[in-house]
Amino acid sequence: MRFLSLELDGPHAGVRLGIVEHGPQEAARTVVCVHGLTRNARDFDALAAALAARGARVLAFDVAGRGRSSWLEDKRAYTVPTYAAHLARALELLGLQAVDWVGTSMGGLIGMALAAAPGSPIRRLVLNDVGPFVPKAALETIRSYVGQDPLFATLEEAEAYLRRIHAPFGRLSDAQWRHLAEHSVRATPEGLRLHYDPGIRVPYEAQATADIELWPLWDAIAVPTLVLRGALSTLLLEETVRAMLRRGPECEVLVFPGCGHAPALLEPVQIEPVAAWLGL
Repeated sequence: MRFLSLELDGPHAGVRLGIVEHGPQEAARTVVCVHGLTRNARDFDALAAALAARGARVLAFDVAGRGRSSWLEDKRAYTVPTYAAHLARALELLGLQAVDWVGTSMGGLIGMALAAAPGSPIRRLVLNDVGPFVPKAALETIRSYVGQDPLFATLEEAEAYLRRIHAPFGRLSDAQWRHLAEHSVRATPEGLRLHYDPGIRVPYEAQATADIELWPLWDAIAVPTLVLRGALSTLLLEETVRAMLRRGPECEVLVFPGCGHAPALLEPVQIEPVAAWLGL
Protein backbone atom coordinates (compact mmCIF):
# COMPACT_ATOMS: atom_id res chain seq x y z
CA MET A 1 0.00 0.00 0.00
CA ARG A 2 1.40 3.36 -1.05
CA PHE A 3 0.00 6.84 -0.43
CA LEU A 4 0.18 9.24 -3.37
CA SER A 5 -0.87 12.84 -3.83
CA LEU A 6 -1.71 14.26 -7.25
CA GLU A 7 -1.91 17.99 -8.00
CA LEU A 8 -4.36 18.86 -10.76
CA ASP A 9 -3.78 21.66 -13.23
CA GLY A 10 -5.56 23.97 -15.64
CA PRO A 11 -9.11 24.80 -14.48
CA HIS A 12 -8.57 22.44 -11.54
CA ALA A 13 -5.36 24.09 -10.32
CA GLY A 14 -5.14 24.06 -6.54
CA VAL A 15 -7.00 20.75 -6.21
CA ARG A 16 -4.99 17.90 -4.70
CA LEU A 17 -6.29 14.34 -4.80
CA GLY A 18 -5.16 11.67 -2.38
CA ILE A 19 -4.68 8.19 -3.84
CA VAL A 20 -4.07 4.86 -2.13
CA GLU A 21 -2.15 2.60 -4.51
CA HIS A 22 -1.98 -1.19 -4.28
CA GLY A 23 -0.15 -3.69 -6.47
CA PRO A 24 2.62 -3.34 -9.07
CA GLN A 25 2.84 -0.03 -10.88
CA GLU A 26 3.81 -1.85 -14.08
CA ALA A 27 0.69 -4.08 -14.01
CA ALA A 28 -1.13 -4.64 -17.28
CA ARG A 29 -4.48 -3.87 -15.63
CA THR A 30 -5.41 -0.85 -13.52
CA VAL A 31 -8.56 -0.75 -11.41
CA VAL A 32 -9.83 2.60 -10.15
CA CYS A 33 -11.98 2.59 -6.99
CA VAL A 34 -14.11 5.56 -5.97
CA HIS A 35 -16.08 5.79 -2.73
CA GLY A 36 -19.50 7.03 -1.65
CA LEU A 37 -20.69 10.48 -0.63
CA THR A 38 -19.30 10.69 2.91
CA ARG A 39 -16.66 7.97 2.66
CA ASN A 40 -13.03 7.78 1.48
CA ALA A 41 -10.47 5.62 -0.32
CA ARG A 42 -9.71 3.38 2.67
CA ASP A 43 -13.12 1.72 2.26
CA PHE A 44 -11.50 -0.30 -0.54
CA ASP A 45 -8.52 -1.67 1.40
CA ALA A 46 -9.79 -5.26 1.38
CA LEU A 47 -10.96 -5.26 -2.23
CA ALA A 48 -7.79 -3.54 -3.42
CA ALA A 49 -5.55 -5.99 -1.60
CA ALA A 50 -7.39 -8.92 -3.19
CA LEU A 51 -7.20 -7.45 -6.69
CA ALA A 52 -3.53 -6.54 -6.24
CA ALA A 53 -2.80 -10.12 -5.16
CA ARG A 54 -4.17 -11.16 -8.57
CA GLY A 55 -1.72 -8.89 -10.35
CA ALA A 56 -3.72 -5.67 -10.81
CA ARG A 57 -2.68 -2.16 -9.96
CA VAL A 58 -5.42 -0.55 -7.88
CA LEU A 59 -5.83 3.19 -7.38
CA ALA A 60 -8.38 4.15 -4.72
CA PHE A 61 -9.10 7.87 -4.87
CA ASP A 62 -10.20 10.30 -2.21
CA VAL A 63 -12.67 12.57 -3.99
CA ALA A 64 -12.22 16.30 -3.32
CA GLY A 65 -13.37 17.21 0.17
CA ARG A 66 -12.74 13.74 1.59
CA GLY A 67 -9.84 11.90 3.17
CA ARG A 68 -6.44 13.19 2.09
CA SER A 69 -7.78 15.31 -0.78
CA SER A 70 -8.05 19.08 -0.58
CA TRP A 71 -11.29 20.86 0.30
CA LEU A 72 -12.92 23.08 -2.31
CA GLU A 73 -13.29 26.78 -1.60
CA ASP A 74 -16.62 26.95 -3.43
CA LYS A 75 -18.79 24.44 -1.58
CA ARG A 76 -21.37 24.57 -4.38
CA ALA A 77 -18.83 22.74 -6.57
CA TYR A 78 -19.16 19.50 -4.61
CA THR A 79 -21.09 17.80 -7.42
CA VAL A 80 -20.71 14.72 -9.61
CA PRO A 81 -19.76 16.73 -12.74
CA THR A 82 -16.94 18.39 -10.76
CA TYR A 83 -15.67 15.07 -9.43
CA ALA A 84 -15.88 13.49 -12.88
CA ALA A 85 -13.80 16.33 -14.35
CA HIS A 86 -11.22 15.98 -11.57
CA LEU A 87 -10.87 12.24 -12.04
CA ALA A 88 -10.78 12.42 -15.83
CA ARG A 89 -7.88 14.84 -15.59
CA ALA A 90 -6.20 12.70 -12.92
CA LEU A 91 -6.26 9.68 -15.21
CA GLU A 92 -4.76 11.79 -18.01
CA LEU A 93 -1.98 13.03 -15.75
CA LEU A 94 -1.26 9.45 -14.69
CA GLY A 95 -1.10 8.35 -18.32
CA LEU A 96 -3.96 5.86 -17.94
CA GLN A 97 -5.83 5.31 -21.17
CA ALA A 98 -7.75 2.18 -20.13
CA VAL A 99 -8.98 1.33 -16.63
CA ASP A 100 -11.59 -0.76 -14.90
CA TRP A 101 -13.81 1.21 -12.51
CA VAL A 102 -15.41 0.19 -9.22
CA GLY A 103 -17.66 2.90 -7.82
CA THR A 104 -19.75 2.76 -4.66
CA SER A 105 -22.87 4.94 -4.70
CA MET A 106 -21.56 8.43 -5.63
CA GLY A 107 -18.42 6.78 -7.01
CA GLY A 108 -20.68 4.78 -9.32
CA LEU A 109 -22.42 7.92 -10.54
CA ILE A 110 -19.01 9.43 -11.31
CA GLY A 111 -18.10 6.25 -13.18
CA MET A 112 -21.33 6.42 -15.18
CA ALA A 113 -20.58 10.02 -16.15
CA LEU A 114 -17.10 9.10 -17.37
CA ALA A 115 -18.15 5.86 -19.08
CA ALA A 116 -20.84 7.70 -21.05
CA ALA A 117 -18.39 10.32 -22.37
CA PRO A 118 -16.78 9.99 -25.83
CA GLY A 119 -13.32 8.43 -25.67
CA SER A 120 -13.84 7.21 -22.11
CA PRO A 121 -10.88 5.41 -20.50
CA ILE A 122 -13.25 3.01 -18.71
CA ARG A 123 -13.25 -0.48 -20.23
CA ARG A 124 -15.31 -2.27 -17.55
CA LEU A 125 -17.64 -0.65 -15.01
CA VAL A 126 -18.76 -1.94 -11.60
CA LEU A 127 -21.59 -0.01 -9.95
CA ASN A 128 -21.98 -0.74 -6.25
CA ASP A 129 -25.61 -0.17 -5.27
CA VAL A 130 -26.39 2.73 -7.54
CA GLY A 131 -28.03 3.24 -10.91
CA PRO A 132 -29.60 5.85 -13.17
CA PHE A 133 -32.61 6.31 -10.88
CA VAL A 134 -32.29 7.28 -7.22
CA PRO A 135 -35.57 7.85 -5.34
CA LYS A 136 -36.12 11.00 -3.35
CA ALA A 137 -36.82 8.98 -0.20
CA ALA A 138 -33.30 7.52 -0.27
CA LEU A 139 -31.79 10.96 -0.82
CA GLU A 140 -33.70 12.30 2.17
CA THR A 141 -32.33 9.51 4.36
CA ILE A 142 -28.79 10.43 3.35
CA ARG A 143 -29.56 14.11 3.90
CA SER A 144 -30.26 13.31 7.55
CA TYR A 145 -26.54 12.74 8.14
CA VAL A 146 -24.51 14.12 5.22
CA GLY A 147 -22.40 17.10 6.21
CA GLN A 148 -22.84 16.56 9.92
CA ASP A 149 -19.81 17.65 11.91
CA PRO A 150 -19.98 15.71 15.19
CA LEU A 151 -17.14 15.86 17.68
CA PHE A 152 -15.95 12.59 19.20
CA ALA A 153 -13.86 12.33 22.36
CA THR A 154 -12.71 8.81 21.53
CA LEU A 155 -12.46 6.43 18.60
CA GLU A 156 -15.05 4.25 20.31
CA GLU A 157 -17.57 7.12 20.13
CA ALA A 158 -16.83 7.56 16.43
CA GLU A 159 -17.26 3.84 15.80
CA ALA A 160 -20.61 3.80 17.58
CA TYR A 161 -21.77 6.68 15.39
CA LEU A 162 -20.67 4.90 12.20
CA ARG A 163 -22.32 1.64 13.25
CA ARG A 164 -25.60 3.54 13.59
CA ILE A 165 -25.36 5.68 10.44
CA HIS A 166 -24.02 2.91 8.23
CA ALA A 167 -25.96 -0.02 9.64
CA PRO A 168 -27.15 -0.87 6.07
CA PHE A 169 -23.55 -1.90 5.26
CA GLY A 170 -24.58 -5.21 6.81
CA ARG A 171 -23.20 -7.57 9.42
CA LEU A 172 -19.58 -6.46 9.67
CA SER A 173 -17.12 -7.84 12.19
CA ASP A 174 -15.83 -5.76 15.09
CA ALA A 175 -12.47 -5.56 13.30
CA GLN A 176 -14.10 -4.27 10.13
CA TRP A 177 -16.08 -1.60 11.98
CA ARG A 178 -12.89 -0.55 13.77
CA HIS A 179 -11.06 -0.31 10.44
CA LEU A 180 -13.78 1.93 9.04
CA ALA A 181 -13.76 4.05 12.19
CA GLU A 182 -9.99 4.50 12.19
CA HIS A 183 -10.08 5.86 8.65
CA SER A 184 -13.31 7.85 8.92
CA VAL A 185 -12.03 10.47 11.37
CA ARG A 186 -9.36 13.14 11.54
CA ALA A 187 -7.70 14.54 14.64
CA THR A 188 -8.37 18.18 15.50
CA PRO A 189 -7.40 20.21 18.59
CA GLU A 190 -10.96 19.76 19.88
CA GLY A 191 -11.15 16.00 19.27
CA LEU A 192 -12.00 13.61 16.44
CA ARG A 193 -14.14 14.78 13.53
CA LEU A 194 -15.36 13.02 10.41
CA HIS A 195 -12.80 12.91 7.62
CA TYR A 196 -14.61 15.16 5.16
CA ASP A 197 -15.50 18.78 4.56
CA PRO A 198 -18.92 19.46 6.13
CA GLY A 199 -19.44 21.79 3.17
CA ILE A 200 -20.32 18.80 0.98
CA ARG A 201 -23.82 19.29 2.38
CA VAL A 202 -24.30 22.62 0.55
CA PRO A 203 -25.15 21.35 -2.95
CA TYR A 204 -26.69 18.15 -1.61
CA GLU A 205 -29.41 20.16 0.14
CA ALA A 206 -30.63 21.39 -3.23
CA GLN A 207 -30.19 18.06 -5.04
CA ALA A 208 -32.11 15.93 -2.52
CA THR A 209 -35.48 17.51 -3.22
CA ALA A 210 -36.49 15.23 -6.10
CA ASP A 211 -35.73 11.86 -7.66
CA ILE A 212 -32.48 11.63 -9.62
CA GLU A 213 -33.07 10.34 -13.15
CA LEU A 214 -30.05 9.71 -15.39
CA TRP A 215 -31.41 7.30 -17.99
CA PRO A 216 -29.88 9.14 -20.99
CA LEU A 217 -26.49 8.74 -19.29
CA TRP A 218 -27.09 5.03 -18.76
CA ASP A 219 -28.17 4.58 -22.38
CA ALA A 220 -24.93 6.23 -23.57
CA ILE A 221 -22.70 3.70 -21.79
CA ALA A 222 -21.29 1.03 -24.10
CA VAL A 223 -18.90 -0.90 -21.85
CA PRO A 224 -19.67 -4.14 -19.97
CA THR A 225 -21.19 -3.28 -16.61
CA LEU A 226 -21.66 -5.20 -13.37
CA VAL A 227 -24.33 -3.94 -10.97
CA LEU A 228 -24.04 -4.89 -7.30
CA ARG A 229 -27.12 -4.51 -5.15
CA GLY A 230 -27.70 -4.92 -1.44
CA ALA A 231 -30.83 -7.02 -1.15
CA LEU A 232 -32.30 -4.54 1.34
CA SER A 233 -31.26 -1.39 -0.56
CA THR A 234 -33.69 1.50 -0.63
CA LEU A 235 -31.46 3.46 -3.03
CA LEU A 236 -31.10 0.95 -5.87
CA LEU A 237 -34.60 -0.45 -6.20
CA GLU A 238 -35.44 -3.82 -7.74
CA GLU A 239 -37.55 -2.13 -10.41
CA THR A 240 -34.60 0.12 -11.30
CA VAL A 241 -32.39 -2.92 -11.81
CA ARG A 242 -35.02 -4.58 -14.02
CA ALA A 243 -35.17 -1.43 -16.16
CA MET A 244 -31.36 -1.32 -16.37
CA LEU A 245 -31.33 -4.85 -17.74
CA ARG A 246 -33.78 -3.89 -20.51
CA ARG A 247 -31.75 -0.97 -21.85
CA GLY A 248 -28.29 0.60 -21.84
CA PRO A 249 -25.03 -1.37 -21.77
CA GLU A 250 -24.43 -5.11 -21.55
CA CYS A 251 -25.20 -5.63 -17.88
CA GLU A 252 -24.96 -8.32 -15.21
CA VAL A 253 -26.39 -8.10 -11.69
CA LEU A 254 -25.26 -9.55 -8.37
CA VAL A 255 -27.46 -9.26 -5.28
CA PHE A 256 -25.85 -9.59 -1.85
CA PRO A 257 -28.14 -10.70 1.00
CA GLY A 258 -28.06 -9.23 4.48
CA CYS A 259 -27.19 -5.66 3.54
CA GLY A 260 -28.74 -2.54 2.09
CA HIS A 261 -26.98 0.57 0.86
CA ALA A 262 -24.27 -0.28 0.23
CA PRO A 263 -22.41 -3.62 0.25
CA ALA A 264 -19.15 -2.87 2.08
CA LEU A 265 -16.96 -5.07 -0.18
CA LEU A 266 -14.98 -6.24 2.82
CA GLU A 267 -15.84 -9.96 2.80
CA PRO A 268 -14.57 -12.58 0.32
CA VAL A 269 -18.17 -13.48 -0.53
CA GLN A 270 -18.53 -9.98 -2.01
CA ILE A 271 -14.96 -9.49 -3.23
CA GLU A 272 -14.47 -12.77 -5.10
CA PRO A 273 -17.31 -12.34 -7.63
CA VAL A 274 -16.15 -8.81 -8.42
CA ALA A 275 -12.60 -10.02 -9.03
CA ALA A 276 -13.88 -12.86 -11.19
CA TRP A 277 -16.09 -10.57 -13.27
CA LEU A 278 -13.12 -8.26 -13.83
CA GLY A 279 -11.18 -11.27 -15.09
CA LEU A 280 -8.62 -11.21 -12.30
